This record gives sequence, structure tokens and C-alpha cells, in this order.
Amino acid sequence: MINDIILLKQGEIVLKGLNRRSFEQKLMSNIKRRLDAIGKFKAYCMQSTVYIEPVDETSDMDAAFEAMTKVFGLASVNRAAGCEKDPKKIAGLAIEYLKDDMLAAKSFKAEAKRSDKSFPMTSIELAQFVGGELAEAYPNCEVDVHDPELTVHIEVRDLAAYVHAAPTPGAGGMPVGANGVAVTLLSGGIDSPVSTYMIAKRGVRLIPVHFFSFPYTSEQAKQKVIELAHLLTVYCGRMTIEVVPFTHIQEEIRAKCDEDYFTLIMRRFMMRIAQKIADANGAKAIVTGENLGQVASQTMEAMASTQAVTDLPVLQPLIGMDKEEIVRLARKIGTFETSILPYEDCCTVFTPKHPKTKPKLHDVEQIESALDIDALVEEAYAGIERIKVGD
Repeated sequence: MINDIILLKQGEIVLKGLNRRSFEQKLMSNIKRRLDAIGKFKAYCMQSTVYIEPVDETSDMDAAFEAMTKVFGLASVNRAAGCEKDPKKIAGLAIEYLKDDMLAAKSFKAEAKRSDKSFPMTSIELAQFVGGELAEAYPNCEVDVHDPELTVHIEVRDLAAYVHAAPTPGAGGMPVGANGVAVTLLSGGIDSPVSTYMIAKRGVRLIPVHFFSFPYTSEQAKQKVIELAHLLTVYCGRMTIEVVPFTHIQEEIRAKCDEDYFTLIMRRFMMRIAQKIADANGAKAIVTGENLGQVASQTMEAMASTQAVTDLPVLQPLIGMDKEEIVRLARKIGTFETSILPYEDCCTVFTPKHPKTKPKLHDVEQIESALDIDALVEEAYAGIERIKVGD
């Protein structure tokens, strides 16, 4: 019986110094939580590699492999088989385990690595030996050390030897939670789920905030955002969405402020409320999906005006990306089809005909002084609905 195993190679974590252990602990915690939702597995870390073994016949290794490709902090994910550290047994395992790969390929080469330096063969000798056995077992697959269709990997480690075909790229980045907590504004469009994904990839645990303007926006619009957050949990882990009632604020702005400044003042309220949520949850930044010049509220002057009301860093991972790049990434992470569902969000309510693109901060402050800002913020914060998503 083949000893099936998944090998996970760490990414940037290996470059860390004295704090590397804390990153590894966070990575292992994230991995085990994902596996617990699938079945029973044994997971442990040695020499910058995480090993995942099935506990019994009910352990779904296919589902575990798929889940691990979406865990941030990993450079590669490998489906492998293990055996004793004996050259003949390693070659025999490679012949059996990689049968389908060898039959499908027209050319191959073998590569070997030894972390166990007591192994009697050098890496080159082992690769030559296993490669020779494979060439004899599969004569229709030629040896090509320069440009092979298939590379057979052999790893001799402390506990056992492992063979596998080409590794699958991991999600990269840092383990979620290793670099703190941030609030992310999740509107329901294409951009904000992508910006959330990108900051999670840098190891940040995220608190999604959605501004809900019922009855101007529908219950379906809120459900759309919940679904987007759920789709993101495969990368970001479990989250709690903070759904902020925003209708009264928008109605007050429309009634008492210059129409051209409506969007700017609205976004300033979003920032104030986001900071209040951040402060309550120990979050140290606000994430937005803004993209320079994409719409009127995303000029330099407009963003400066919006961000003036918060003293937290505002992270804008999409700021220099083209829309096509954002759409491509949205498709990759599986949020695009949900994002384009035709349900309006609060940013499309009361849209001004001629929005200010180059506002002066003192003008914005003067116009919004007609509002009872603190009372409106407190009212919205008090009415927040919290919805948990993810395992």
C-alpha cells in the first residue's frame, strides 16, 4: 500500500529571523483549522516543510490538497508518497506511484535532494539511479535533462524518502493573522473583494465592513456581500461582517449638503465608522478597493479629503492596477461572477451628476458642518448587524 502524503513548502517565512517561530505557529494553526473542516489528518512541521498524513480511510486527501492550495504562507503544495530510505525501495515507489505521469509524458528527468546527509548516495547518484530504473520501466519515455516534459522529484528527509511529480504553486504570501488585523470595506463590486484578498495574502486578518442602505438597496444586495465574504473565507479564514445601517446618513447628506460633494462626504462617514470599528477590534489599518482615477472619488485630491478623517493607515492594494488586471484576479479567486450580479450598493444611491474631482479640504469640512456628524456616526455604529462566515 502506498503511503500517500501532502508536502507543503513554506514561502517567505523561511526568510524570517528570530520571529520565524511565531509565523510558523500561525501557519500551522491555519492549516489545522482548514483540515478540521475536511476530516481527520495528522499535520506536523519539520525543516521548513509541513507534512499532512491521513489518519484513516475517511480522510479525503483530494479535498485536503485543494484546501492547502489556498492557504497563505505556502510556496508549493505537493502530493507525494513516502517509503523507507533505501535506494531500491525509492525507485520501486517512483515506478508505481508515478505510473500515470510516466505513461503520459514523452520525456523526463529525475532530481534528488537529501536533507539527511547520512544517506549513502549523493543527490546526483540517487537521481541517476532512480532515473535509470524509471527509464527501464517506461522505455517510451525518454530521458531529457535539459527540457523534460516531466520532472520526478526525490526527497530524502529525516523520517523517510518521498517521491512526487511537479509541485503545485502555493498561495504565497504570509499566514493570515501573522501581520495583525485590519478593517476592509466590502461594497459588493469587483474591486473590494480583490483588495481584501490581496491584504489577507500579506498575513492580515480582516474584518469586512459593509454599508447597507435599505430600502434604497435591497436585501439581495446584502446577501450578495455575505456570499462574497463567504467565497473569500477559503483564503482569509473565518470572518465577521459588520453590516452598517447607512440610510439615515445618506438622507441627511442629500438634504443638507451640496450635491456635488455627496460622494466625498459619504466616504468620509465610511472612514469614520470604519475607524470606530477598527478601534473596537484592535485593528490597525483600513483597507479599500480604490484605484487611482477610476471614478470621481478616486482622484488624489478626493482620496486625500476622504482619508483626512482617520489617523489609521489606509491600505489601497489596487491603487495602480488596470481594471483588466483586477478582473483577472477576481476571476482567479472566484468572486467575479458574484460581484457582477445586478444588485446596487450604497455607493450608487443619490449619485451626483457632477461630482467634485478636485475638492479642497476646507470646502468639504465647511459643507459637512451642517450635519451632526458625531450623532450620525454613533447611531450607525449602534445599529451594526454582525454576521459570521466561514468554518
